[in-house]
Amino acid sequence: MLCLALFAVFAHAAPPSEAAAPAAPAAAERWIASWAAAPLDFRQLAPAGTPPPVAPDDRASSGLTLRHQLQPSVGGSRVRVRFSNRFGTVPLQLSAATVARGTGGGAISPTSLRPLRFDGRPGLAIAPGAEAWSDGVDFPVEAGQTLVVSSYYERAAPLSTVHLQPSNASWMSNGNAVAAPRLPDAQRMPANAFVTGVDVWAAREIRTVVAFGDSITAGALDGEGGGNSYPHQLATLLRRSPGPDAAREVAVLNLGIGGNRLLHGGAGRSGLVRFGDDVLGQSGVTHVIVLLGTNDIGRTAFIGLPGQAVAASEIPTPEQLQAGLQQLVRQAREKGVKVLLGTIPPFGGSPYGNEHTEALRAAVNRWIRGRQDVDAVVDFDAALRDPARPLALLPAYDSGDHLHPNAAGLTAMAGAVDLQELRE
Repeated sequence: MLCLALFAVFAHAAPPSEAAAPAAPAAAERWIASWAAAPLDFRQLAPAGTPPPVAPDDRASSGLTLRHQLQPSVGGSRVRVRFSNRFGTVPLQLSAATVARGTGGGAISPTSLRPLRFDGRPGLAIAPGAEAWSDGVDFPVEAGQTLVVSSYYERAAPLSTVHLQPSNASWMSNGNAVAAPRLPDAQRMPANAFVTGVDVWAAREIRTVVAFGDSITAGALDGEGGGNSYPHQLATLLRRSPGPDAAREVAVLNLGIGGNRLLHGGAGRSGLVRFGDDVLGQSGVTHVIVLLGTNDIGRTAFIGLPGQAVAASEIPTPEQLQAGLQQLVRQAREKGVKVLLGTIPPFGGSPYGNEHTEALRAAVNRWIRGRQDVDAVVDFDAALRDPARPLALLPAYDSGDHLHPNAAGLTAMAGAVDLQELRE
């Protein structure tokens, strides 16, 4: 994390009215979320009790280009890109931006390069707490194709809004290099800044599924949210699977955050707080898979341990966890979004496992399995547990920490989801 001190991106006071609002699409065509990431406050990336390597009010050298690589989950004829200043305290001055096809290692295909505009202008100022979409640009894209978004910030300002999906996929360089095939003297960044979504313009029916959760969703073994995550595996299954509605495309978005909790913040805002933005705020969202509660339960295992302060108010009861999940279900259904509720996977043998936490997990899972007000229950617990030791992960699915599934386990998680349910 010390290398975070190397970079920060810029803002300059400008009227918030300069941020372009997305135009309403025609009824037959619409914007569909194809890729998204859950934004975090940069200050929350530091370990508990330690300051971040760059203070929120520090400033760095001006004139940096940031380049971010990502993979959309469905294709379209046009794209637009979302830039976020959600956790900023000053306006974020975006001076120029481009989108192109990636050729590996942060390099781009020059013939594919397209400039991004904002209400017809090359840049804009994004107010603190706000987000802004670029104008749509003609740019045919296919599912799984590598895209690269480059953005230039002429004026320096504190780093604020970042995310971790995917890891090892962002670079920085001095000067305005948004059109450069390769960034000159590029330095790899340990976190991604400001780019939090890509929509595609589609004239066909597409289902959009948000996988909402913690590190088990984000993909803890591959940084966060790379190819080694169950949402990525799920998207692959949907593209390859036969069936009566197999031709119906489904976008899968990974909005997991490592360490995230349902009821309380810390590693990102709590699930209750961020659900509206990170799930219901995605363009064309139709389904959500909710898998949260592991960290709420697991933190109670550290009560009384040296250096592990757990506030009494943050020790959940089964009823509080159930009420929190019920609130997410209610919010989604009010917006017409279908809900698939996931059971909490086993963690026996990990630091989270003890008699009390197992009782909590069992109570919440019983409640989840009995839900009649959701569209489906995804029994991740049953898919991952060891039949001989049902409180623990199957050894073939265990990453080694007895908490996070390995690649085979993540594939098993994807296989536990009813694909037909996501196509309806």
